[in-house]
Amino acid sequence: MNVKMKWQLTAALVTCASLPTLAIATNGYFSHGWGTKSKAMAGVATALPQDTLVSATNPAGMAFIGNSFDVGVAFFSPSPRGYRANNDFATQQVQLPSGSITLPAGTFVTPGEYESDLDWFLIPSFGFNYELDERSTIGVSLFGNGGMNTKYKDRPPFENFAVFPNQRVGPYPDGSVGPYFDFSSGQPVPVTADVPGTVNGNPNGIFTATTPTGINLEQLFIEIPYTYKLGDGKQSVGIAPVFAIQRFEAEGLEPFRQLSVEPESVSNNGTDWSYGAGLHFGWYGELNDQLALGASYRTTVWMSKFDDYAGLFADGGSFDIPAMFNLGVAYKPQPNLTVALDYQHIFYDESHSISNSNDADLSQCQAAGPKPAFCLGAESGVGFGWESMDVVKLGLRYAPMERLSLLGGVSYNTDFLKTDRQSLFNVLAPATVRWHLTLGAAYQATQTDEFAISFAYMPKETYDGTSPSLTQTQTGSLFMEQYEIGVSWSHRF
Repeated sequence: MNVKMKWQLTAALVTCASLPTLAIATNGYFSHGWGTKSKAMAGVATALPQDTLVSATNPAGMAFIGNSFDVGVAFFSPSPRGYRANNDFATQQVQLPSGSITLPAGTFVTPGEYESDLDWFLIPSFGFNYELDERSTIGVSLFGNGGMNTKYKDRPPFENFAVFPNQRVGPYPDGSVGPYFDFSSGQPVPVTADVPGTVNGNPNGIFTATTPTGINLEQLFIEIPYTYKLGDGKQSVGIAPVFAIQRFEAEGLEPFRQLSVEPESVSNNGTDWSYGAGLHFGWYGELNDQLALGASYRTTVWMSKFDDYAGLFADGGSFDIPAMFNLGVAYKPQPNLTVALDYQHIFYDESHSISNSNDADLSQCQAAGPKPAFCLGAESGVGFGWESMDVVKLGLRYAPMERLSLLGGVSYNTDFLKTDRQSLFNVLAPATVRWHLTLGAAYQATQTDEFAISFAYMPKETYDGTSPSLTQTQTGSLFMEQYEIGVSWSHRF
């Protein structure tokens, strides 16, 4: 490598490493693809290596990239995203000396439609590949895996999950138990005096929800792929150690302190960091001039715990990154036309904080004494209720002239929730998107430099559901729509 290229490479690497990798939710919380050309083709890459970001999908593809590096950036907008709460929450009649009044029968979400703020995100990527000899290569790739991000500023979604600050909780005149009011007037006035038979249900407002409310999960991946060509050089295998950095922050979840085994480690503790590693394996083979196949498997990326949020995530803050399997085929019916198909399986059920059910009687978590194992932060603590996801991606590449390639694709993924009874927690991560419609182009400006652009539109999807364990009969829906524009520069040396 000459001195000029070394300076270009160093500048690109430092720039990408210094930019934040922000949280995105597309296929669950995985990106729909990595690398601008792959993204323009709905994320296909397992059997179609086009640049150094192929490592994120199939490290074996790096054997056919040559000496090169790529720098890219995407501008992503997951907007609108949010939730709608319907006006059908459970109520109860409480008898008073002067008659009866209607009160909520438990916690509920204030009816209405609410959208999350933070509409645009910047997502950098970088890849480098070097041929050690005619059969082997070594490289490095930096990319964002995806994530989750919400920020509700208008009002806290969980504002009705705690009584007023210093309000007493005790027996109603009809014998039931609940927030204590001035029953002579029927007005919901907080009672701060020491009333016999009652307890302070919210001492100094420690359980009162605040704004903004939401979570922010950001992930940066670093892969170091090594590849080796087999036999006649038409096949390759690859292995890459995977290093990951996560940072997480939660705000406005104060009411859930009542349900946690570690109440002080649930919300508003600032940014916490997590580190971990895994392995990525891949195979790629060109069966003939028209047909190529590929397969890859990335293990679970085992992460250190989020100690500052040990009372929110299952098993004391555990948040491992799920494993991923890819299988792909690419076919050239004509020399200038390629059709590629990928199947992807994301093992969300391996991450307990993501997959554990929240359809449980959480009122038991408020009782005095030891809390059940399904309470927040416990060994089997409640999660978001996600299931593993299947994704099918179809991409086309057409070269109308030698230097220009036109790209397009479509992908579809299965539902992210196991049942429609676990929706409430997911106002924090409304990963409802299922379809991805993409297009783009790549232009070979010089013998060594290529520029690419991609566009992606993810149509608005709505998911209707309930959360009986928390809001009884109330129904609602989650929704999200997304857009992305990506650009990149590839340099061969």
